[in-house]
Amino acid sequence: MDKIKYLSRIKLFHELEWVELQRIESITPIHIFKKKEIIASPLSAQKYLYLIKSGSVRLYRLSEGGKELTVDLLGVGHVFGEIGSFTTGSENMYAEAREEAIICKVDKTQFESILRERPSLALNFIEIISTRLKEVEEMLEYMAYGSVRKRLLFLLYKLSIKFGVEVHVPEAEVEQKMWIQFNIPLTHQELASMMGSLRETVTTGLHELALEGIIKKPVLRKPLIVEIRRLKAALEEAR
Repeated sequence: MDKIKYLSRIKLFHELEWVELQRIESITPIHIFKKKEIIASPLSAQKYLYLIKSGSVRLYRLSEGGKELTVDLLGVGHVFGEIGSFTTGSENMYAEAREEAIICKVDKTQFESILRERPSLALNFIEIISTRLKEVEEMLEYMAYGSVRKRLLFLLYKLSIKFGVEVHVPEAEVEQKMWIQFNIPLTHQELASMMGSLRETVTTGLHELALEGIIKKPVLRKPLIVEIRRLKAALEEAR
C-alpha cells in the first residue's frame, strides 16, 4: 500500500490534505519488527510517536516481581508512544510486536511542530488519548469491583470494537444474530493478563460463554467469534 494512502487512513491524520500528508510521509521512516521484538521501552532515551502500518503490538508493564502484565493490544491504524508533554497513555510501558509488524515513527520535535501548525490535528490527538485513558480507567474499575465474568465480558466487548469484523454465520439471519470475529488471534493467557486473572479461569469463563451462545466455541489458535448483541446484554446484566 502507498505510504501516503496508509497515513490518510489513520484516525489521527484523516482530515489532512494530500500536501500535508506528503510532509508527514517524509518524516515517518518505516521500521520492520520481528515477532517478540521490543519496539519501545521505559529505558528508551529518545521518545517517539509510533504508527502501526501492519501487524499488532502488545503494551505491557513489569510487576515488581518481573511478571509481564498486558495493558493493551493495538492493531493496524493505532498509535502509541510518548513525545515530551504528549503521550497516548503508554508511558512507562514496553511495546512488543506480537507478530511481524511494520511501524512508522515520528520524533518529538517534528510532531510538536506539526501540532502547532494544525490545531485540529492536536484536537484529534487529544481525543485519541482521552479514549485510551478512559478504556484503561474502565478496566481498572472492573478489576477492582467487578466479578471475573464481568471483567471478561467487558474485555471481549472492548476488543470486539477494536479488532472485530462482522462475519456471516448461516443461522445468524434467521435468529437475528450478529457475529463478530476478532481479526487477531488471542491466547487465554493474554486475556488473563489483561483482566488480572488466571489462564485457567479465563478458559473456564470462555467455555461458559460458549454454552450460553455468547461466543463460538473457542478453537485453539483460531480468532474468537462473539455474538455482539448477546455480549452487550450479558455485560449490562453482569455484577
